[in-house]
Amino acid sequence: MRRYHLTTFGCQMNSHDSERIKGMLESLGLGEATSKEEADIVVFNTCTIREKPDTKLSAYLGDAGARKRENPDLVIAVGGCYAEAQQERIFDLYPQVDVAFGPGSIPHLADWVGVGGVGVERGRFGTHEHFAADLPQHRERGAHAWVQVSMGCNSSCSYCIVPAVRGREQSRRPGDIVAEVTQLAADGVREITLLGQNVNSWGRDLAPDIRTEFGELLRACDAVEGIERIRFTSPHPKDFRDPVIAAMAECDAVCEHIHLPVQSGSSRILKAMRRTYTRERYVALVAKLRAAIPDLALGTDVIVGFPGETEEDFRETLEVVEEVRYDSAFTFIYSPRRGTDAAAMADQVPEAVKHERLERLVEVVQRIAAEKNAERVGGVEEVLVEGPSRTDIALLRGRTRRNTTVNFTGSAQAGELVHVVVEGATSTTLRGRIAAAVAA
Repeated sequence: MRRYHLTTFGCQMNSHDSERIKGMLESLGLGEATSKEEADIVVFNTCTIREKPDTKLSAYLGDAGARKRENPDLVIAVGGCYAEAQQERIFDLYPQVDVAFGPGSIPHLADWVGVGGVGVERGRFGTHEHFAADLPQHRERGAHAWVQVSMGCNSSCSYCIVPAVRGREQSRRPGDIVAEVTQLAADGVREITLLGQNVNSWGRDLAPDIRTEFGELLRACDAVEGIERIRFTSPHPKDFRDPVIAAMAECDAVCEHIHLPVQSGSSRILKAMRRTYTRERYVALVAKLRAAIPDLALGTDVIVGFPGETEEDFRETLEVVEEVRYDSAFTFIYSPRRGTDAAAMADQVPEAVKHERLERLVEVVQRIAAEKNAERVGGVEEVLVEGPSRTDIALLRGRTRRNTTVNFTGSAQAGELVHVVVEGATSTTLRGRIAAAVAA
């Protein structure tokens, strides 16, 4: 049996796409290798949002090229956003690459490997005619599944390459989504995460044939028997409208957790980013969400060092972080991406300043997250068991409805819902002991 090994970089959408790539390869009769060294086909599903994944990919491809010199039959495939951004240029940059495909052309990988080798055509890009969700799936977590609701993005953030590599926004039809969720529930899935580049603008491009919006989709998924938890990512603050907030407040399965990217606390920088909201509008949205959804956990993304960011702009970002008090945050140093407007802007911030600001931001984020988690100590949390703890096999690991990782003692199987008494906390995790199982 020929075997493949897949390495994934980047976001949750890439994680979803990788599960579909695996499912498709396995449907062709390939097995999964436990390491790249044991594989006949190595696949890299890439990200190009920031510079770090590009650097890591270069190192991985260097190692793969060395193995290919020893074994010329090794097939090297590069997919995802970096491949789409580079297109045919990737074969000049990395001659060891056999095939490349963009995120909208995943099914074409089967054309190349399904016949036992590499065809004449080496790359396929820019098609965006297939939802990866239509492919077979290899789920990494039995009780959880990613569900793609849209692909592409219609926003024009000045720093972002996503619209160029994933195309204009296309929504899946609601019937197809609900049918997939229903089948997942029948297969034992208890938690789903709805995925889109701008998930809460889902459905607008389906008009006039279908008139719907994301709040209706949340309600339809909530009605599927067996689905206990619903999450979604990533929403854009400009499109977070009242019907979605009402659905979150009223649907039992929709979790009390939102990842709501702020990117900057400075309205001046937000305008330069073309985020189409101000600091004041963002903070008002947070207040509306918290008023409607008790015990809401908020996560965010923050970019440090965007072109033209002054110390005052950065101070405003720190102020928003202190005011909103996020439960978690992904913090990034601005990384210029070729083909974006921001990359050509004047007043690029020196690297040393970016790193110094990032350190100050991380300190504030971690302090607040530790304080927020400490507030949970002594309470009881509903936890979906994922398996053994990654740091101590004597403990179990799971997540709360608020998306906090919990390590705990007791006996339970992956996929069970249990009640955990919280006995301790750090900035990123809770720890405790099982109190009781949750009735199905």
